[in-house]
Formats: sequence, C-alpha cells, structure tokens
Amino acid sequence: MHELTTPKDMHAWSRAERARGRRVGFVPTMGALHEGHLRLVDRAKERTDRVVLSIFVNPLQFGPKEDFTKYPRDLARDRTLASERGVDCLFVPALEAVYPQEPLVRIASGPMADTLEGAARPGHFSGVLTVVAKLFHMVEPDVAVFGRKDFQQAMLVRRMAADLDFGLEVDIAPTVRELDGLALSSRNSYLDADQRRAALALSRALRAVEQAWRSGEADPKTLQRRGMQALMAPGVALMAPGVSPGYLELVDEQLRPVARVDARTVVVIAAQVGATRLIDNVVLGEGVGSDIAVRAS
Repeated sequence: MHELTTPKDMHAWSRAERARGRRVGFVPTMGALHEGHLRLVDRAKERTDRVVLSIFVNPLQFGPKEDFTKYPRDLARDRTLASERGVDCLFVPALEAVYPQEPLVRIASGPMADTLEGAARPGHFSGVLTVVAKLFHMVEPDVAVFGRKDFQQAMLVRRMAADLDFGLEVDIAPTVRELDGLALSSRNSYLDADQRRAALALSRALRAVEQAWRSGEADPKTLQRRGMQALMAPGVALMAPGVSPGYLELVDEQLRPVARVDARTVVVIAAQVGATRLIDNVVLGEGVGSDIAVRAS
C-alpha cells in the first residue's frame, strides 16, 4: 500500500494509474475506520482497479461547539485496517496541505442543505462540500463511494458532482449495521454501555415506520408519529435519560418532504444520545433488513 501526504504526489499516482488504463476508486474518510468504511473499500474494489482511501479530519465542517479536537484519531490502526482490506493508496494530507491558507472561497451548499442536519448544524455542509471538492481534484477518481448512512451528505455530494461537472461517478453504498441494528459510526465510540443500548431506538423507530408502511399506511404525518413514538418509548428514557429526538422526517432524494409515501421515500432520523449526535435512515421499499449486518468488532 502506497502512503501519500501531498496533493502533488496524489495527482502523480492517480494519473499514472489512469495512464495505464486503470480505473481509480476513492473512499474519503475522517479516519477512525470501522467495518462501514471498509465495506466502502470493498465496493470501490468491485467497481474499479485501484482504490484510494483518504484520512483527513476536516475542520471546516465542525461547528464552534462540536468535537473537532476530540474526534477519534488512530492513524496506526487505520493504516493497518486499510492495508489488510486491500487499499492501494492511503492519502493522509496534513491540514496545511489541504488548506495552505484560509479558504475565502467555499462551496455554497444550497437549499438541499437548509433542512435536517443542515438546519441543526449551520455551515456544516458547506464545509463538507468544500473539502470533498478539493479531494476530488487531488485524487481525480473515476468513482467515489459514499455510505448511505449519511444520506443528506451523499445526496449533496452527488448533486455537487452533477452541477459542477466533475468527471466522476458518485456511488452510494448500503448502510452497514451491527447485528442488533445500530448503524456503524465513528461517533459510536463516544457512547457508554447504557447509551449504546439506548441508541438502538433510532433503528427501532425506522423499523416501526417501515412496518406501518408495509401494513398499508401511506400518510407521512401518521408514519412520522409512529416513528417518534418508537424513538421515545418508555424503555429508552430508563436506559439513558439523555436521549432526546432531533427529527424524524419522510423525504425524497432531493430532501423534500413527501405528501404521499411510496417505496422510494426515505425516512431520516437524528437524536442526541448523551452528548453524541447520531443519524440514521431507511429507504422504505428496501427496508432496514436490506442493509449490511456485521458482528460488532
């Protein structure tokens, strides 16, 4: 596995591979790798000939009260996991390499970013799209793979790539869950044992909405109410009093609320568990059961 730290070297490696007729896949991450990230690597390997995985904790996407300095970092472990999974190139740029000076020009995330996580975290998606655009230029991939767990982010990146004519495909891979249903996230490491059990309320709420829809309910307000009832079931408060709902919405791929629910409708959810913000989602026609389930590491 090659390990590169500068945009110049990354450009050279990627262009050399493409000059040999090889397609380059790209998995951007902030490190703290888990099986969810590694399944994105697997998907990139299926779609392309060479895979780049980047590790960069992007300060632009953290708000003033968020966890940039505390975000989990373990490069030695990440390096081992990436190598064992077959990553061809690990790109680990320093902060100064990505932002040699304060970026005065940034990507405007637009109205798709004004709701859900964007409403709760102003400026977050502008920071995400700015760094993703820079990484796309540095890596120059043919295919970039993102996880559906971060649904709003994935849809915004796909739309940015289309609107700004990036010559690449944005591929969206299924959510990876532990066997009990919790969606894998680097932030799960912040949860203590009680909070970890309470966090299952998110996937339980998604299943409640899915089951009600499969039973014939198509009114979004009714389905939203069913989901919120499951999210805030009495047992949750007993396990971890710090659980509080953020939102549960039924939207289309453009993040617009739906008037009538169908198989393409996406249920998106967020909740605060202790000090940790967690998000999850399900496409109703596919269901939580269609996501990838793995044993907890």
